Amino acid sequence: MKPQSLDHHVRYHPVFHFFGAPLALITIIGSIVNLCSAIKNNDQIWLAVFILVTSFLLVVSFFLTRIYSNKVQDRVIRMEENFRHFTLTGKPLNPHLTMGQIIALRFSSDEEFVALSERAVNEGLSSKEIKQTIKNWRADEYRV
Repeated sequence: MKPQSLDHHVRYHPVFHFFGAPLALITIIGSIVNLCSAIKNNDQIWLAVFILVTSFLLVVSFFLTRIYSNKVQDRVIRMEENFRHFTLTGKPLNPHLTMGQIIALRFSSDEEFVALSERAVNEGLSSKEIKQTIKNWRADEYRV
C-alpha cells in the first residue's frame, strides 16, 4: 500500500463503494421500472409498490449503516485528537474547532499539531486547507 499523503489519503471500501452502492442503485431503478410496467399493464400494482417501498427501505438501511459507522469513527477521532492535544499542551482542544477540522488535523505530526489547531481556529481554515498546510503527514490507516 502506498504511504498516505495529501494526494493519496482517501480510502474506498470496495464492497461498499464498488459493489453495494451500485447494486442499491440498480435495485431502486429496477423496482421503479417494475412499478411502471405494472401500472402500464394494470397488473399487480400493489406488489410492485411493495417491492419499491421495500427496495427504498433496504437502500436507506444500507446507507445508514455506513453513515452511523462514520459518525462513530468521527467521535473516536475527536476523542483521540483531544487526548493528543491534552497530552501535548495540558489543555483540551479548542471547542470552536469543527469536526471537519479535527478530522483533518489527525494527519498532522505532533510537532505541527498544536500550532496548526490554533491556526485552524483563528483563521477558520477548512479541512482541505489544513491538509495542504501539513508538512509531515501522519498516516491514518484505520479509517474506512
